[in-house]
Amino acid sequence: MTTASTEPSAPTLSRRLLGVELLVVLGLSLGASGVAALISFAGSLTAPVALGKQVASLNASAAPGRPWLDLAWQLYYIARGLMPVALVGYLLVREGTSLRVLGFDLTRKLSDLGRGALVAAAIGGSGLVLYLAAQAGGANLTVAPSGLPDVWWRIPVLILSAWQNAVLEEVVVLGYLLRRVRQLGWGWPAAIAASSVLRGSYHLYQGVGGLVGNMVMGVVFCLLYRRWGRVMPLVAAHGLIDTVAFVGYALLAGHVSWLPTP
Repeated sequence: MTTASTEPSAPTLSRRLLGVELLVVLGLSLGASGVAALISFAGSLTAPVALGKQVASLNASAAPGRPWLDLAWQLYYIARGLMPVALVGYLLVREGTSLRVLGFDLTRKLSDLGRGALVAAAIGGSGLVLYLAAQAGGANLTVAPSGLPDVWWRIPVLILSAWQNAVLEEVVVLGYLLRRVRQLGWGWPAAIAASSVLRGSYHLYQGVGGLVGNMVMGVVFCLLYRRWGRVMPLVAAHGLIDTVAFVGYALLAGHVSWLPTP
């Protein structure tokens, strides 16, 4: 069985510098998103409107009424969102390795996609049920995964956005974070807790359901990463889940009664 439990040391960096590096990477990426989500949730809680009546918009239009400018902004956001992954890749190369040490490569395309599809099917369905229950109970905002105009590039951009999210989150919050905290001497329970809490934190803008659901997803992903030693199956799972959520919402919103809409 392949595991990610034995992490090589980074001999050129002290533990202190490794910790500083980790904080900088998170501060420039999903750690900052977690702080922003907390502030957003505090604003939602103190708003005069109930949580269930508020809307959390994803993939919103950046230039309404100007589709070509809007497309340029969407592609810019997607490319910018991948910069922390490039930074992690650089830091790993400086360490004497590469993103392959996280299992981020295309050497096992079919098995990674197959595993990812199975994980997506299991987590995607249960996640939808949790979201609908939390939203109906007033613990979650109404999530609108697409606010893009109905133009030719809407679906391709939503798919690109879904896979950008998958690559960013799984490389940074799963592979890189677990590698660094293990090099810092953390045990697996603490490492899994840190990764899962971080994953939940930057979804808090959606409400309690977003926090809890993504923390549970984080634990499952960490355990699977530890078992498989590869982030690619989890990138595939995350990409498929978000693709279905983004594209499904764009196609179904307003046409089915069970899907909450603004």
